[in-house]
Amino acid sequence: MDLRKDSPELKYLSLLSKKFKNIPDTATEIINLQAILNLPKGTEHFLTDIHGEYDAFNHVLKNGSGSIRAKINDIFQDSISNFEKKELASVIYYPKEKVEYVSKSMVNMDKWYKTIIYRMIEVCSVTASKYTSSKVRKAMSSDFAYVLQEVLYERRELPNRKEYVESIIDTIISLGRAKYFVIAISNLIQRLTIDKLHIVGDIYDRGPYPHRIIDKLINHHNVDIQWGNHDMLWMGAALGNRACIANVIRICARYSNTDILEEGYGINLLPLARFVIDTYKNDDCKSFRPKDGSSDELMAKIHKGISIIQFKIEGEISNRHPDFNLENRQMLHRIDYEKGIVKIEGKDYKLNDTYFPTIDKENPYKLSPREEEVMEILTRYFLNSEKLQRHLQFFLTNGSLYLKYNSNLLYHGCIPLNKKGELQEVVLRGVKVKGKDYLDGVEEIVRQAYYFQHQNVKNSFEVDFLWYLWCGQNSPLFGKDAMKTFERYFIDDKETHVEEKNPYYTYCETEESCRMILEEFGLNPNISHIVNGHMPVKTLKGEKPVKGNGKLFVIDGGFSKAYQKETGIAGYTLVYNSYGLKIISHDPFESVEKAVREGKDIISFTRIVEDTSVNRIRVKDTDIGKELQNQINDLKKLLICYKRGVIMESYN
Repeated sequence: MDLRKDSPELKYLSLLSKKFKNIPDTATEIINLQAILNLPKGTEHFLTDIHGEYDAFNHVLKNGSGSIRAKINDIFQDSISNFEKKELASVIYYPKEKVEYVSKSMVNMDKWYKTIIYRMIEVCSVTASKYTSSKVRKAMSSDFAYVLQEVLYERRELPNRKEYVESIIDTIISLGRAKYFVIAISNLIQRLTIDKLHIVGDIYDRGPYPHRIIDKLINHHNVDIQWGNHDMLWMGAALGNRACIANVIRICARYSNTDILEEGYGINLLPLARFVIDTYKNDDCKSFRPKDGSSDELMAKIHKGISIIQFKIEGEISNRHPDFNLENRQMLHRIDYEKGIVKIEGKDYKLNDTYFPTIDKENPYKLSPREEEVMEILTRYFLNSEKLQRHLQFFLTNGSLYLKYNSNLLYHGCIPLNKKGELQEVVLRGVKVKGKDYLDGVEEIVRQAYYFQHQNVKNSFEVDFLWYLWCGQNSPLFGKDAMKTFERYFIDDKETHVEEKNPYYTYCETEESCRMILEEFGLNPNISHIVNGHMPVKTLKGEKPVKGNGKLFVIDGGFSKAYQKETGIAGYTLVYNSYGLKIISHDPFESVEKAVREGKDIISFTRIVEDTSVNRIRVKDTDIGKELQNQINDLKKLLICYKRGVIMESYN
């Protein structure tokens, strides 16, 4: 330890002494931190590819992927019936709704409250036992913080203390505060059940309520996000990238979810609607009917109109950035408008739709005057949506391209590999990079895009690059050779629809490749894992979420209802607690109403993929534990300084 007067270490310890002013203060903090190191590790909860399905997401968040019901079973075992266990779980998940429902038919509500509250206290006590009392206290509702501390930490087995707790609960009920106390203790159980929430990408698109999901996450106590390709598309749209804006509107129209834009973000689609009604009034837009099977003609016209605009804008950006290598996505100049065919890789394909009233055959990628006007208006709406800009800020503050956390590597899409299974070399801003360096460079560009947009830099490489991350061949978020949107709409021949996956999706099946990727990111492949989303695991076809001999977990199992016919389930989640790693598969969530009325939970199936119950994981084994140990080491040095008189104690 360098204790010279001008040493950086002594300067740092002098600053530390401002907070811990003397030997008693310093020793007490060391004791506290040392005790925390020996507590069980907090539970991490991993979700991915939520795709706007708010109700299912909200329920899985409330039940901790079945963790709360498992606690109820462990605590009460055979002492209460299965019906009572379901009722208790339902109260914890939806306290307000459940109390209101029960009160309509319950004769003796006070007795029901008393029974439920005592059971909830038992669940809460067990849930809180792995945390310090200080952390539990900070998680409590301010309205009931004192009461909750008393009922959680009192020794109720002692006669005097038992009467004391009973008196508290009786008073809460008699004052008409029982409903609010139930809500407070339910929220505390939910919060303490999951210590850290990881969202491994794709909150947006397909489902109807991504904005509600983000509002929920903004209020979450401890969450991080690894950006997905659909998230990046919306981030690009929020920064005014026209190609991203067109794609966002197209996907909303495709799934009949334009309410996301109009009601969720205040983006007025009326100018676009007027334009398509005039322009496509004689077109049935058959290929553009929404995916929900509805016959909404206006939605189909919006869908087609914005798709044509999208293809034009994408062609313009591709011309502007030849280094994106997306010229093979420029289709409009390949069309023979007289014959109704398009030439792709030397082969002619018949178009199923030849009505293109806004395309100038001599300059097919130029927007018509009305298209230009519509895009100007829409861009202003996206840039000026207060809520969308707030959500963008949340993504930038709480998100990243990848995350290393507790020896696990989290990312949404892929680490681009070549056909030999080696890290793919990519030219980024004129420099060849690969692996971790490539992802670090990409994240830097994303963050710079936000800065440049706010500096009013027009058509910047950085903002345009966000569109590349949506559909570019070497995008770590996309992971395919091409996005065949045009072909899927206008060509019936399905051979043109095939999008070839990056070799990553073959090699990630092998332990060798997973270990190589973990080492590239500075992790120990003997103890680390990869947590991956993006590619739905098609359980019906025998696909498994565990790959690479247990080194990689793909947890996209079909939160999105649009995918559930292919996956056969309604999503995977991953839980990592002090006992190990568990993958949970979920059946579809029926409704909040059934959860309240019938105690209907999501049926979940748990598979333990790594059991550490023999050597339970402690806080000292985690990233936070390493930070706490560093703090302890610094405090011990400060203690030495006090004892040697190098730094003087203060008792003021």
